[in-house]
Amino acid sequence: MLHPGQHRIALVAIFAIAIAMTSAIFRPTEARADRIADLTKDLSSSSSDKTRLAAVTALARLGDKRALKPLVGALTDPNAQVRVIAAVALGKLGHKAALPALRNAARDDTDAQVRASARDATLAVAKANQLPDGLTPEPAIASAPPGNGRKAGFGSQPHAIENHPDLYVTINSSADDSPGLLDKTTRKVHADIVRQSLLDQCKGAANVTSDASIAQRWGLDARHIDLSVVKIDVSSAGPFVEIEAQLRLAISDGHGRMLSFLSGGAKVQVPRRAFDAKNLPTLRREALENAMRGMFDKLLVHLRNPTQT
Repeated sequence: MLHPGQHRIALVAIFAIAIAMTSAIFRPTEARADRIADLTKDLSSSSSDKTRLAAVTALARLGDKRALKPLVGALTDPNAQVRVIAAVALGKLGHKAALPALRNAARDDTDAQVRASARDATLAVAKANQLPDGLTPEPAIASAPPGNGRKAGFGSQPHAIENHPDLYVTINSSADDSPGLLDKTTRKVHADIVRQSLLDQCKGAANVTSDASIAQRWGLDARHIDLSVVKIDVSSAGPFVEIEAQLRLAISDGHGRMLSFLSGGAKVQVPRRAFDAKNLPTLRREALENAMRGMFDKLLVHLRNPTQT
């Protein structure tokens, strides 16, 4: 039988053991959560492809479902390698919440490897959750045309139905409305950069057209875009000089009715010791183009599923 003093000592010892066990249980979890938060920050805010690649690779290796959100976000990263790794990782995680983003990447991404990886991941996640994959079916085979059964290029054999765009996008205007003392000529240059960047992205996407005759042929409703540079700033960030660009896209329908807005941006960092103000025009162009590239996939997803972004 324990005396009162010994009883108190025993309780203290048990309490100390309980604290030690609790720490042993929760510290790895907390450490992993902190690790995921740090990697998420690197992935979403770094202008360095190398840094973002390292971050998405580390998140993929963790195999933790708390990495779902940053991995889904990485499907719209400007770097195709980052998008591929994110798609593969989401396929392995198997969480059904990733399906909408994976389907969009499988259908809309401008890089063939990303589309293939996203398609494989979509199939894997859908199978794991016993859900339909929802992917666009492969081009159907139509029967031979009536009449003499011949058609140029196919003869009397069945022919594939023609693939066609499903989005009609036009640019109404572009402007640099950022605060500051930039002159009109510089602002026009910035406006032209983002306009051309969006045009280039549209031309490179098989499912998008800016041609009115093609849109009419397939019965596509117009989505008009007004581009605005809302920020183009130069600042110091530790040992770096940072050039940040922020864009705003106003989306309206063919009747001029405003539908929605999208915002996004990008940063370019240059070591302070290597920075030369003469290179500012080039650095601003890089930041603006990166911002537009980063927003393009987001724009396509939004145009198809405006309630999901």
